[in-house]
This record gives sequence, structure tokens and C-alpha cells, in this order.
Amino acid sequence: MSYDGKISKEELEALLGEKQEETKPFLFKDLEEQPLKGGGEESVNLNLLMDINLEIVVELGRTKKRINEILELSQGSIIELDRVSGEPVDLLINGKVVAKGEVVVIDEYFGVRITEIISKKIN
Repeated sequence: MSYDGKISKEELEALLGEKQEETKPFLFKDLEEQPLKGGGEESVNLNLLMDINLEIVVELGRTKKRINEILELSQGSIIELDRVSGEPVDLLINGKVVAKGEVVVIDEYFGVRITEIISKKIN
């Protein structure tokens, strides 16, 4: 160890008795390549992404209210939304609209039948 109180990397490794592994940043280009179905585009191993949780939200509509209007709400109050009955609802994944659909009821449960996928080309 030098007299200034600092220790070099080599001295630290000697004290620990082993070399510290340098961490390499994760890059998607380093993934094992596997062809996508449909071909023609870049290949990526999508299996690495299959266990990631995403938040899915179905948005019936929106409205704006003042605080005093919100405080006046009670059970049975009706809030008017910016959409007409029967108009497609938005399907958002992590806050981004990815599809549109129609509300369906199956055995007393609500669901969404996807009618349109919104696509954005990635350049």
C-alpha cells in the first residue's frame, strides 16, 4: 500500500486473493440469435423476454373534473366520458396504446375482443 492511504487495484486483488470479474453491460445485440417467424427481419431470441410482466389497461374513456366536482361524487354518481357507447376502447400496454377493441361480457366477466392492432415501424 502506498503512503497516501490509497490502494491500487493490483494491491486489492492481492489482498482478496482473487481477481475481480469485470461486469459487462447487457446489450440486446449480444443475445443468442434465433430467427423470428415470418423471416426477413433481424433475428432475436424472444424467449429471454417471455417472463417479463407488463401492465395492460383497457381505457373506456376519459374526462376532466374539478376537485369540488370529484368531492361531490357518491355511490350511484354517473361520470360522463369522452366516448360514445359502442365506440372501440383502447388497450394500453405500459401506458402506450397498442390495440383497439370492443367490450364483451362472458359469464358475467368483462373482456375485450381486439379488433385492431396499432403498429409503429421501428427504424
